[in-house]
Parts: sequence; C-alpha cells; structure tokens
Amino acid sequence: MIQDLKDYCYKIYENTYITQCKKLTLEKCTSKQNSIEIAAQKAAIKNTIISAMNKFSNIETASIWKVIYEIHIHRKSGIDNSETIAKVISADQSWKKSSGHAFEEMVKVLGNNALNNYNIEIILQKDLNNLIKTHELNNEPRDISWLKEQIKASVFDLYAIINNNGQKFCYGCIQSKTSIRDRVTRDREPSISAMQSFFWSTVIVLDGDFLRLPKFISMVNGGTSEHIMNGWHGMYVFSEKYTHDRIYSTNLELANFKEHAIEAAEFWLHQRQWFNNTWKAK
Repeated sequence: MIQDLKDYCYKIYENTYITQCKKLTLEKCTSKQNSIEIAAQKAAIKNTIISAMNKFSNIETASIWKVIYEIHIHRKSGIDNSETIAKVISADQSWKKSSGHAFEEMVKVLGNNALNNYNIEIILQKDLNNLIKTHELNNEPRDISWLKEQIKASVFDLYAIINNNGQKFCYGCIQSKTSIRDRVTRDREPSISAMQSFFWSTVIVLDGDFLRLPKFISMVNGGTSEHIMNGWHGMYVFSEKYTHDRIYSTNLELANFKEHAIEAAEFWLHQRQWFNNTWKAK
C-alpha cells in the first residue's frame, strides 16, 4: 500500500510540475526561472496532496504529506556525490517555503468548494489587502484598521468573507499550518486578539501529532490554570485521532469547518457584540 502511495504521488507530482513549468514558460508570466519553479512546486504539492487524499483515504494525511516531502527532496537533491548534503539542505528550505503556501492555497480551494452556495468566500491575505485598497470591504473603520495591522504582521494566512446584501464583510481570521508544534504559542496569541476584536478565529492543521500532549490540547480548549481561556474558536485537523471539545476532525469536504463557518457568519452579522472567545459552534 505504501509503495502504491509513493508511486502514485511521484506520478502526480512529476506530471504537475512538468506541466506547470511548460505552461508558465509559454505564458512568459515571469522572466525569472526561479519564480517559475516555485509556482510549479506549489502546484505540484497542492495537486498531489488532494489527489492522494482522495485515492488513499485510509492512510493518515500526515503520512501522505511525508511521502510528498520525500519526493520533493529527491527531485531537489540531485546526484549522489559531495554536493548532495548542500543540495538536500537547499531542497528542505525549498520545501518549507513552497509547502506552506501550497497548503494555504489548498485550504482556500477546499473552503470555497464547500462554501460556494452560501455567500461565503475564503481568501488569502493578499486578497484581503486588495479588497481594503480598492475600498470593497464594508467593515467599520475600526475593523479595517485592525485588519491592516494583521496584514502588516502576516499573522493570519486566510480570511473568511461574507457577502451580505451586496456588501462584503471580513468576519473570520484563519491560520493554516502543516504543523504548529514549535510555534503554537506564537500562533495562539494573535488568535486570542482576533476573538477579543469580535472576529471568528480558527486554525486548520494538517499534522496534529502535537495534540497527543495535554499541554497543546489545553492551548486550544483552555480550562487549565496555565491556559484559562481557549486559544481558538475551533481547530480543524486532517485526522480522526484528536477530536476533543474545540478540536475537530476534518477532511477534503471540510464538513465541520463548513457548518461552523456558516453559523459564525450568521452570528457575526446579527449578534456580533457577543462574538467573543466563549462563542462555540453548535
């Protein structure tokens, strides 16, 4: 089964990477070959993880992600000689840069597929910045000022937008993390700030291995002397292992996330004064 997974992922990754490189080169979208490679890598990672999760639904998402990582490293590391170590280091740095952005875009695609019929859109940070610059966002000035600060600090990866009677409002702040074990404290603080500013604050995580430890569970759910309040309104993990209170299992349909996004949008529009950290989806 694992070898079948590896063979499948290799085929999807290579085909996507080659196709994207040719496409971008023909379109002359950039004069820099490095930019073409980064864009092709992101597309290859995103397409491979979605295709493999569909085909190998009985294999943990984190295991699939690891296989794609190994394929990426193998392609970047090149020949086996004295240069290999340096190339592997370069490949690892390349993976970290491309995979994080690929996961953000994957969340955007899956979120918009799930919420397509509900006047809700998931957008990247750069898209929110454009909405603000073109005066297409109808939040109050206080919100706009706060959102600009988040964009400047690159705190959140994506944002939830509700279209209400032809007006667009940003009501949710979303973090997307392949794993947040080493930076969970840093990610938790801006989330608390978002909830205190009456925004829906969530995080979508690919690898939830850190949630085996009580410390990290309490960082999400609160209720302990060290972490009195919850860190997010909800954390959505691509695994069934870690469901507990505000930690929800999710999949390619983003079922829980979808329902909670709809409920949060409705509450935000009509009872925002009560939308603090204690709010919890039904």
